[in-house]
Parts: sequence; structure tokens; C-alpha cells
Amino acid sequence: MNRRLFFLIGALAAFLLAYPVAATLILSDVSFLPNPPLVPGGQQHMTAKYAILPSGSTTFIRGHELQMQTTLVNARWNIQIVVDGQNAAQQTATGNAAFVNGALLSYPTSRDVSLIVTIDGIVPQTVGNQVVVIQVEEIDNTGNIVPGSVMTINQPVAEQATAPQVTAFPTLTAPVAMQPPSPTKSPGFLMTACIIALGLGCVIGKRHRV
Repeated sequence: MNRRLFFLIGALAAFLLAYPVAATLILSDVSFLPNPPLVPGGQQHMTAKYAILPSGSTTFIRGHELQMQTTLVNARWNIQIVVDGQNAAQQTATGNAAFVNGALLSYPTSRDVSLIVTIDGIVPQTVGNQVVVIQVEEIDNTGNIVPGSVMTINQPVAEQATAPQVTAFPTLTAPVAMQPPSPTKSPGFLMTACIIALGLGCVIGKRHRV
């Protein structure tokens, strides 16, 4: 009985040693420019530094990879791998996702490995009050997310002040006094007056002759 228990314990220990253990990422520093809250439609710059703490025989499993995502629009990535304080590898990417091959992160546990990730992008016009600036997760060799490896950095979004609505009122002007139109004499009225005057002249002339 004791031998059987000892055998099971030994087999379990061998299995655990052989089973790949996910690396541990720790966010050691992060900075934003401009500082949060983020402004929808505005340019945003973020730099995050991660320390990789090994949980197995190496700092990172060679067959795994890091997947990084962001909701920033038109994102541009710059990823710097630092080993023992020296730049070891660098890669760039564009879009909402970037990947780092595990071979670039896999070193003996005696080495100090860290990751510096820089993202430049545009804050989305979101209806929520949070934006996922970066999410990092470890992907195993079957394409699945390693449990417990997801790290997310969210930032609040500034409330957009709505411009006050202005009601347009008609422009009021001082009343203008209306002047009555000047009477005008039509040509027919002038012709009639001339005929009457000519007739009176003829009558008066005849009386004088008599």
C-alpha cells in the first residue's frame, strides 16, 4: 500500500514537472500621453512594461506566444524585448492585434527578461465609459488562451459635453411709418380739364362780341 502510494506520488510529480507551466507577466510600469481620461476621437500614446517571471524551466515556453489586442483605432505597435537590461529583439505591427513568438521570450530562468510595448492610436467613439487600451494573453500551441494569463489595462473615457441648442428667433426691426402715396393725375383727367377750359373760353368770347 505504501509502495503504491509512493508510486502514484512519484508519477504525479513527474507529470507536473513535464507539463509546461505558463509564464507570469507582471505589469511593472505604464504611462499615457495625454493622461486619462481618454478623449474619444483623440490621439493616444501608451507605453507598458511587463516583467516575465518564469514558472518552469525557462522564462517562457517556446511553443507558446503572446497575443496583444487594443480597441484603439489605427493602432501602431512597437514591441521591445529586453534581456538583462539590453535590447534583445524588436518588432512592429499595425492594427488591433500583435503577436510575439515564444522563442523570442524563452531564456534560462537565470536571465532577466522584460517586455516594453508602445501603442499609438485613436480613441474610439465608444458609448461606454471604459476603453481597453491593451490586453495581453498567452496562447498555447493549440491556439487556446492559457488560463490565468490574461492581463487587461482599461482607461476611463472623458464625457463629451454637448453644445447647447440655440433657438433662432426672428430679427425684430422698428416699424416704419407708411406714407400715403402721392396722388397722381392720369392723362385722361388732364385732357378733360383742358377741353372744359377751352369751352369756357369760347363762351366768354362770344358774350363779349355780342
